Amino acid sequence: MARVSEDEVLEALRRVGDPAREGNVVDLGMITGLAVRDGNVAFSIEIEPERAPEMESLRLACEQVVAGLPGTLSVTAVLTAERAAPPPEQQPQQAPRIGRHGSGGMEKMALPGIKAVVAVASGKGGVGKSTVTANLAVALSRLGLSVGILDADIYGPSMPRMLGISGQPRSEGDKLETMRGHGVSCMSIGFLVDPDQPTIWRGPMVMGALEQLLGDVNWGELDLLLVDMPPGTGDAQLTMAQKVPLKGAIIVSTPQDIALIDARKGLNMFRQTEVPVMGMVENMSYFHCPSCGERADIFGHGGARETAAELGCDFLGEIPLHISLRETSDGGTPIVAAMPDSDEAQAFMAIAEQVKQRLKA
Repeated sequence: MARVSEDEVLEALRRVGDPAREGNVVDLGMITGLAVRDGNVAFSIEIEPERAPEMESLRLACEQVVAGLPGTLSVTAVLTAERAAPPPEQQPQQAPRIGRHGSGGMEKMALPGIKAVVAVASGKGGVGKSTVTANLAVALSRLGLSVGILDADIYGPSMPRMLGISGQPRSEGDKLETMRGHGVSCMSIGFLVDPDQPTIWRGPMVMGALEQLLGDVNWGELDLLLVDMPPGTGDAQLTMAQKVPLKGAIIVSTPQDIALIDARKGLNMFRQTEVPVMGMVENMSYFHCPSCGERADIFGHGGARETAAELGCDFLGEIPLHISLRETSDGGTPIVAAMPDSDEAQAFMAIAEQVKQRLKA
């Protein structure tokens, strides 16, 4: 069956009018960020901020007309509003503290069938957070848990490659089915968009996509859903911390001072949103030369352990730097599955044992 095209989507959306203005949502310039890949459609609807409460019906109408097109597998429509910044003299001098349900009193999402959700986060990119997430998921699966991964990095999804999963998810009714690899369920925007095309979405659309990747997916019965968070402490991270019922967070860092500075920010963000921090993991902790057998602390060593002690959180373990970790991740078979007896795999298993124990608390 032929997949739906961008022109067909736009033509369908022209059947939806703005109730407050003359014209349809396309000709009024309200549709932005349209992305169509293999039957999966995503777009945002630009509205005035003050109209947000009344526009949910318009968003649903847009989704429905596109969903009715032959060749459409899934539709993600998100309302986004631009608000001009107030003059400098009217801007607050200090950001308010984020409370239990977020600064806007956000309600937590209901995730039936999922016993626990844990975020795997880092303050900065390049510390191997996704590698840790993939291997930790496989390790916990081998310990008898039913595990899923939500790839929450909209701009740089890596779980399809890490778990060696290709293709697009099936749609059953109004839910997407998860993809599976190495005993782990997974959902990622990487399954829905062209991997060679950049995702150029504003913050509100990213947040809406994350909520739909969680709520509009049939996760089944899971003991644990790991969320591979994007780096930083921006909109996506706050959305997850405020709207998702997180049981805890795991912070990944390398031993470098520059990485630890950002790791502190990530850890403190979770504390401000009252999400328990399960502990820190030091990735690329040291290098064992496969030729001479000598150990080298390329990025320093022990920084994450010291930072964890300083900040009063647990240290979960250290992962050595080894070429096999890079090769297995690039090859789509996490080292816990590919080389279960290796020192690197055993390090992940030891961390997984600790996480499993903390899930019982």
